[in-house]
Parts: sequence; structure tokens; C-alpha cells
Amino acid sequence: MIAGVDEAGRGALAGPVVAASVVLDPALPPDLFSDSKQLTAARREALFAILETSESYIGVGVHSAFYVDQKNILKATLSAMRHSILSLNYKPNEVLIDGNKIPTLPGFTMRAIVHGDRLIPAISAASIVAKVLRDRMMDCLDKKFPAYGFKIHKGYGTSLHYEALFVHGISDVHRKTFNLHRQQSLF
Repeated sequence: MIAGVDEAGRGALAGPVVAASVVLDPALPPDLFSDSKQLTAARREALFAILETSESYIGVGVHSAFYVDQKNILKATLSAMRHSILSLNYKPNEVLIDGNKIPTLPGFTMRAIVHGDRLIPAISAASIVAKVLRDRMMDCLDKKFPAYGFKIHKGYGTSLHYEALFVHGISDVHRKTFNLHRQQSLF
């Protein structure tokens, strides 16, 4: 049994970075899953519901924008991945991670796979879980900080988000180490 691991929110200007680990239920057809970025929000939600009600094992790790600022985005991402693997109620034989970096986790056989979210169903499923959960978190943050439009862009660097930063400045959930002011000059 293998676990797939992926993250969501690594490149965002605001909000948490979320990692998920998934050991797929063998009864689920592997071709059901694909890279979350290629799916509509409704399709991701539907697949997330299937995963939740299946015999799949799901683990999640989350780090706030504050943690990202304290540690840096790579360390925060790898830490969230580590937490997601450790929160599985099952120890997989192998852990396949989307990308080219793996967290340090003694006792686990791990391998990084570039574009794994397109190639490995368990990683695709993990990308869906991470994206759905992060999107839900950003929807909640939108209620707390409505001026930024988090419900629309999920904290990523869209022109709408930069316009809100110009007008309102940086909120408590923005990643201050991402040098937002200099990036704003691009728009």
C-alpha cells in the first residue's frame, strides 16, 4: 500500500499551506482521480466526498501564514507533509510525494515524483484533499477579511488581490515574508 502526498497553497500570498496524505481504498477505480488543478471546484468536492466515505486513509497537515513567515515556505510545506503522513491511521509501505523534495521522516520509505499529481492516483487524491480543505479555509478567512476577496482567488496573487492590498494593506493572514509591497509594483 502506498500513500500519495501533495500540498496546496504553497504559492499563495495569504492563508495556510495545507498538505494531505492519502492511501487509496483499493476498491476505488484509480482513473477516478486527476490533478486537482485540472478539476472544477464542484468535481473536487465530489471526489473529496467519495474519498471521505471510502475505506481510504487520509492524513492532513496545516501551517499558518505566521508559521510560513517564521520558517520559510519550503520548511513549512515539508513540515505540513510530515504531519499529514504521521496523521494517517495506517503506515504505508511507501510514500510518494509530488515534487522534487521530501520531508525528513525516519522509518518511512519515501520518493519524490515530479508531476506526481498527474501520474499517481494516490498523489492526485492527496492534491484534491489538500485543495478542498485549503479552499474551505480560505472561504472562512473571506468572512473574517471580506475586503480581500479570498473566496474568489483563495489568497493567490491575482490582480483583484493586489488591488485589495493597495487599498487595505496587509492583513494578519498575509505572508509578510513574500515581499508583497515589491510585488504589487508589477500591477
